[in-house]
Amino acid sequence: FELVEPQAQTVFVAGTFNEWRPETAPLRRTSTGRWIGDLTITPGKHEYLFVVDGQWIPDPKATETVQNPFGGRNSVISVAA
Repeated sequence: FELVEPQAQTVFVAGTFNEWRPETAPLRRTSTGRWIGDLTITPGKHEYLFVVDGQWIPDPKATETVQNPFGGRNSVISVAA
């Protein structure tokens, strides 16, 4: 996962692959303001959001999104088997 958020203090990723628990998937900040992280995810489609300084936001680079029950959109990642 990757997100460009130079002003952020903390960035996590949460989704169906980690039971929406952001604390289990912190991203690392690079010197250029990119936040990156590698996760092992089971094959299939998974919904997710980034958590940037406590705010839940969709992935601006996601090619697929779905409506969520809170009036927003979740990003979708497809993992091949």
